[in-house]
Amino acid sequence: MTEVLYGARLFDGRRMIEDAALVIEGGTIAAILPVADRPAAARALGGGVLAPGLIDLQVNGGGGVLFNDTPTPEAIAAIAAAHRRDGTTGLLPTVITDAPAVLVAALAAAGAAHGRVPGALGIHVEGPFIDPARAGAHPPEHIRAMTREDAAALAAARAGAMLLTLAPVAAGPALIGELVRAGIIVSLGHAEATEAQAAACFAAGARAVTHLFNAMSPLGHRAPGLVGAALATPGIVCGLIADGHHVAPAAVRVALAARGRDGIALVSDAMPPAAGGPDRFTLQGRAVRRDGSRLVLADGTLAGAAITLMDAVRWLVRTLDVPIGDALAMASATPARLLGIGHRYGGLVPGMAASLVHLDSTLLVREVWVDGRGADRLATGTEQAQ
Repeated sequence: MTEVLYGARLFDGRRMIEDAALVIEGGTIAAILPVADRPAAARALGGGVLAPGLIDLQVNGGGGVLFNDTPTPEAIAAIAAAHRRDGTTGLLPTVITDAPAVLVAALAAAGAAHGRVPGALGIHVEGPFIDPARAGAHPPEHIRAMTREDAAALAAARAGAMLLTLAPVAAGPALIGELVRAGIIVSLGHAEATEAQAAACFAAGARAVTHLFNAMSPLGHRAPGLVGAALATPGIVCGLIADGHHVAPAAVRVALAARGRDGIALVSDAMPPAAGGPDRFTLQGRAVRRDGSRLVLADGTLAGAAITLMDAVRWLVRTLDVPIGDALAMASATPARLLGIGHRYGGLVPGMAASLVHLDSTLLVREVWVDGRGADRLATGTEQAQ
């Protein structure tokens, strides 16, 4: 099946292209043509921007579903469908620190969903191998150090991309090296780490940090901490929750100035209230409520976010006047590159997957495609990817 789209500015992942028509054949982008050369059957989009679908590295839930509570392929499908409505075409369902059986079930669910659930790219394992000093909303009773047996089990369970958040105190450079050699993407987070500790982990192969500024040792002028190490180290990708609550606008500007759009990957850190879910839910027996646009525990601790990834894009553009192309790249091309799928996703270039989103002039989502299939052809449950 061939589909030709025109009438919107085209963001190809690096730059805006005017007066272009996008040709989709099957699930792939076949060509980009001048509008004057489009076929007669081309469909006009009526303005706005046609961009790569967004890729979210950190999604705990959405649409009322929490992955930790229901670690199944069906839950992944429901979460993906909820976030897809706002332009997220690929995501990592994220399991946070919990009882060992929950992690085992989550890994199995992600393996079953990969290749069957549209947009399910793998899994983000956020804990339990973190620092109790920076636990945040993670239950301290399940936090522990990593063993070689843990590393081997994670490697054996990997299907698709596996992003693993850990702290240097829980897994040092030697274990990080083993994980990286097994194809696991290591991200430092929930850590009270010195600059030297972080640098040793980066040298061993860690390539990212999880929700920059949050749950990590801050930047001091004599003690740069994990934040300073991440901002100063070339090639490190910094996950960032841009919702106006997790990170102050001035700190976001600092991160953008230090790392640019190629070094910042926007994440939602979404919980069940995101993407149309209810305002209250239970996280491992603790009540969480929406406070304005924040999610908090009873003691006021931030407990994830209530945004979609497109909400983060809109916040950057509307609040900080970030160019739309830069904001979109941080939510598509940069995370795709970190996951090793930048040859297939995160751009609109011939040969890449036709996973894309049409935005109107106010950045509201008008239409979404995943691997060439529009919303009317995407199942909400598990299915074999075409």
